[in-house]
Amino acid sequence: MALHKTFATLAVVAALVAAPVAHAESINAGGRMATAVQPFDAQSVAEFDTPWAIAFMPDGRMLITEKPGRIFVVTQSGRKVQVGNVPAVAARGQNGLLDIAVSPTFATTSQVYLTYTEPGAEGSRLVLTRAGLSLANDGATLTDPVVIWRQTPAGGGGQPGGIIAFDPAGTHLFLSVGDRMLPNSAQDPLQARGKVLRLNLDGSTPSDNPMAEDKGVPAQTWTTGHRNPYGLAFAADGRLWLHEMGPRGGDELNLIEPGRNYGWPLVSNGDNYDGTPIPRHATRPDLAAPPLYWDPVIAPAGLAFYDGAMFPQWKGSALIGGLRAHALVRVAFRADGQPDEAERWDMGERIRDVAVAPDGAVWIIEDSSSGRLRRLTPAK
Repeated sequence: MALHKTFATLAVVAALVAAPVAHAESINAGGRMATAVQPFDAQSVAEFDTPWAIAFMPDGRMLITEKPGRIFVVTQSGRKVQVGNVPAVAARGQNGLLDIAVSPTFATTSQVYLTYTEPGAEGSRLVLTRAGLSLANDGATLTDPVVIWRQTPAGGGGQPGGIIAFDPAGTHLFLSVGDRMLPNSAQDPLQARGKVLRLNLDGSTPSDNPMAEDKGVPAQTWTTGHRNPYGLAFAADGRLWLHEMGPRGGDELNLIEPGRNYGWPLVSNGDNYDGTPIPRHATRPDLAAPPLYWDPVIAPAGLAFYDGAMFPQWKGSALIGGLRAHALVRVAFRADGQPDEAERWDMGERIRDVAVAPDGAVWIIEDSSSGRLRRLTPAK
């Protein structure tokens, strides 16, 4: 198997990576302090039981998942309608119902995508399901749910990943898969753990993937060597960014480029929880190093690029929730593409996800059994 094939279609690379980020020395933003002085007002709109993800529909309503296995349609005033026919999930620890995303074809198909850990005799599996969303008579239900991708082999612990992103053209789906607490699997080409996958919207394998000539997981793999990726999003310039939780130290923000290996668990800017060291990224220049990392960690969760009108000073910035940091983090980008943490606001709670509404307001959701959905608008 050719594990280091060069990417065959240069035109696709050019379309997805507008210009390379200058590979300067990584910036460590872990020591930055959060401020209680906020340029926004935060309005609490509703509460949820261990919410995980926010996805906006074209009409401004939201889809919100709860990790125990529930989905709600939520208005911006906080009215909640529970969605029926949600698949059974294996909800324990970090696992359960995870991300939800509105299809690029939603206007004509009413389809949504969701990820969750599926129960099974051999252990849980991360799965990706596509379904219709029927909204009628003040009710909501999933119709014709079909699993279009399933983790093989089954098993593993937490760290499922499970974030969905669509390319700017709306023709491909990217899926982050965590290592499921089996670190070495992230470097095993036959396992999807620790990978970013690129799929067609129906779950099939694109013919122009880096290893499309191979079968199974290698053909679907876009990048390798990730630990626990809970943020995956395209910036306005077409670049794909991912953040992932490091071990004891070393959370990362990475520019995702096809065919690259990001090093986990061979290298890290953190160490194992038992105190044993992990070689640093600088020891392996053949592996992609993060342009920005955090040690001490922020435990990043949720990633959205801002392109709205309410906060014009944030245009092009990445907004990241912090679980450990209890913060909302803004990352700005220099002219050469280098990211750096610009601001960190103390939100008082673990922030699980962040999303931008069509009107430019920023919405965040807290990670707790009574997690608040909060709307951020410019301070008056």
